[in-house]
Amino acid sequence: MNFFVVLNGKALKNVVLILIAAFFTAWFLYIENLTQIPVFSTKDGPKAVFHGEKGIALTFNIGWGDEKAEPILDTLKKENVKAATFFLAGSWAERHPDIVARIVKEGYEIGLLGYNYEDYTDLEDVKIGQDISKAQEAFRKLNVKDIKVLRAPTGHFDERSLKIAKRYGYTVVHWSVDSKDWQNPGVTKIVDNVKKAKNGSIVLLHASDGAKQTEKALPIILQGIHKKGLKLVTVSEMISNGDARSKEIK
Repeated sequence: MNFFVVLNGKALKNVVLILIAAFFTAWFLYIENLTQIPVFSTKDGPKAVFHGEKGIALTFNIGWGDEKAEPILDTLKKENVKAATFFLAGSWAERHPDIVARIVKEGYEIGLLGYNYEDYTDLEDVKIGQDISKAQEAFRKLNVKDIKVLRAPTGHFDERSLKIAKRYGYTVVHWSVDSKDWQNPGVTKIVDNVKKAKNGSIVLLHASDGAKQTEKALPIILQGIHKKGLKLVTVSEMISNGDARSKEIK
């Protein structure tokens, strides 16, 4: 016995549209599940990483002050944290060589936060290059080697600063989770801000004196990370061997 299905033109068109929609839905789900490192980038140029591949990276910016950095390091040691990345301003590092030496000794990664705390989007190209170069020299004198990552001092960057950073051999690193600890909104709020962190997140924290509540929030943050079963890694460990997805900077 033979069975025939008769479709009129309208019904056939609906079926085709449903099949096309199903195909693209499946394709987008497939793409989202690929292992990738999202980045900001120029169309065909250098990139700024804001999300990683595996683990979670705690990053601490330090631009000024001498009261909060060591208590943060004490907390990390007490909590047996072996991996974190400290973005240090060169001018601060020059004034606090002992703290820089401790960061290195305890095995944490150091990244550049420029030399002076200036907004790179407000500077001429030559001034950006001079700031990076001056920071390089400061860390060279402190015998800190193999710095691979750089964060724009104020977090603001553009196509020019990406290209200049690449010229000096650095990958610009942004963040995907902002603790907003610099606002001193309260320990509970800082912890809540970081709760959204997941596998691949780069978390922005501060160890400058202006961030007065980070030290108390940090143990609770670490407890939450451990409960999620996430591994703490440095930024460089996170982004190594990853494919990249980019967002064009205009």
